[in-house]
Amino acid sequence: MFEPWSSRPLAWERVGLYDPFIVNFHAGAFIGGLPEDHARFDQRVSEETGAVVLDVDYRVAPEHVFPAAIDDADATLKWLQENAEARWGADPTLITTSGFSAGGNLAIAVTQQENCHAPSPTAIKAIATFYAAIDLRLSPWEKPRPPNLPRNDPANLFLPLFDAYAAPARAKHLENPRLSPAVAKRETLPERVLLVVPGIDILVAEQIEFADRVNQKDLYDGECRIEVMHEKDLFHGYLEVPDLVVQRDVKDRAYGKAIEVLRETHKKHGWTWDA
Repeated sequence: MFEPWSSRPLAWERVGLYDPFIVNFHAGAFIGGLPEDHARFDQRVSEETGAVVLDVDYRVAPEHVFPAAIDDADATLKWLQENAEARWGADPTLITTSGFSAGGNLAIAVTQQENCHAPSPTAIKAIATFYAAIDLRLSPWEKPRPPNLPRNDPANLFLPLFDAYAAPARAKHLENPRLSPAVAKRETLPERVLLVVPGIDILVAEQIEFADRVNQKDLYDGECRIEVMHEKDLFHGYLEVPDLVVQRDVKDRAYGKAIEVLRETHKKHGWTWDA
């Protein structure tokens, strides 16, 4: 759990003085990963938004297949909605989510709870994801491969393991948005969604198609809710490699954009933070 070092903002306008709450879900292909992997992101988000940031763990495959991870994510959101105010002075009506890779799947899938989408007052207000795996209807080796993806990708050896979470449940839950949030109804999504999409990744097509489907319907209302930040020359997991591999200023483009979306969402709901 992360809070800003400076405990009070210079401009704090929200009536009631409760902090926003941001829930992040870690990467790991549903087979591993740790919340601590994203500590740098979590602390920066907290410092620059004034929010309480919680990076949560969840059960992983192959021991725990679908719906274990999303059940844990749903339980976390429900507990926070009921306890965040008393525990951390955080506002249960101003919760946003974020996630990396498999965690991006969960960050969107939690909106399928009735208490996490409109018209519930505790609806998730915005989502920011990074190379999110949002369509598990296809096995990893069946997904469209972009032309710039290396043919001899070392990750190919692990593709069967990457399918350990979804494979046992796929046939029964093919169109279940808790498994594949790419099929979620537009009405269950918040008004603001950011997808950071690196171009060297088998997950490109599903994220672009998801954004196009939802935004096409949104056009009738005059505003598109899903924003795609397409980093065409970067690869899956680039935010988690050492700065010697991908320079920090390149990573900061994605982090900065996510923070911008979160700050604007908070401001829309009455919270202003100038740290």
